[in-house]
Amino acid sequence: MKVKVSRRAHFNAAHRLFRADWSFEKNDAIFGKCNNPNYHGHNYELIVSVTGEIDQETGFVMDVKILKDLIKSEIEDAFDHKNLNVDVPDFKDLNPTAENIAVVIWNKLRKHIDTDKQLEVILYETPRNFVTFSG
Repeated sequence: MKVKVSRRAHFNAAHRLFRADWSFEKNDAIFGKCNNPNYHGHNYELIVSVTGEIDQETGFVMDVKILKDLIKSEIEDAFDHKNLNVDVPDFKDLNPTAENIAVVIWNKLRKHIDTDKQLEVILYETPRNFVTFSG
């Protein structure tokens, strides 16, 4: 029997969506207001879920305290109150779209979670816009 456990987290970050190899006009046509050279910010909501078998000794799929601490050390400490384009090395050459941010988060967490467990990341950029990545 597989069970999914989830932890919700939050971080605030600024970013700019653009490609350095495109003209300002092309970036503006594709990314609109998100191409603001002075950046813009979001209050990101994150849901991280781990699915697996219940451990018969502990009763856990994964200790949620461990998941909480992983999210804090790997994601919140790295992203919160940062300019993703400038302050986060993962986005040096990667456009920090919600899709790419979710994949980066998944990759950062995946290496700390047992491979027999499934990992899912849901990232809300706004209350209405969100992406899901499961690897």
